Amino acid sequence: MALEIERKFLVQRMPPELEILSSEEIAQGYLATGDDAVRLRRQGDRRLLTAKRGRGLVREEVEVSVEQAPFEELWPLTEGRRLEKTRRTTATGGRTVEIDIYKGRLAGLIVAEVEFDDLDAASAFSPPPWFARELTDDGRYSNQRLALEGLPTE
Repeated sequence: MALEIERKFLVQRMPPELEILSSEEIAQGYLATGDDAVRLRRQGDRRLLTAKRGRGLVREEVEVSVEQAPFEELWPLTEGRRLEKTRRTTATGGRTVEIDIYKGRLAGLIVAEVEFDDLDAASAFSPPPWFARELTDDGRYSNQRLALEGLPTE
């Protein structure tokens, strides 16, 4: 089991000069929800099952690869608890930034996530100007809640 230390930010507008290092399509759905969530994800050619415990800045996470046949058997169980997005990566301040551009009923939402090795690095991180409001502790913007409830009403 690994600890995931991550900060999340709203992005109002992507800078046109931003260098995109990679881009990948993601479809994910939830088998179980709550503080102990289980997610299925198709990310490019990979199929993953991820168990997460906790919310906010620090969470426990276990991620394993899943073969296509079991993935396809489990996928229907996520009906009504799914989302799709394009994940792009860039770099800022010596860190990799994952930019999620949501699709479907979540279209228009763009968030940036940055992972850290420890809490000191997370608190020392200075977001670039194109990051808007921090969403790390705003549970309404967790992928799980977005898949279940859609866009938050501000």
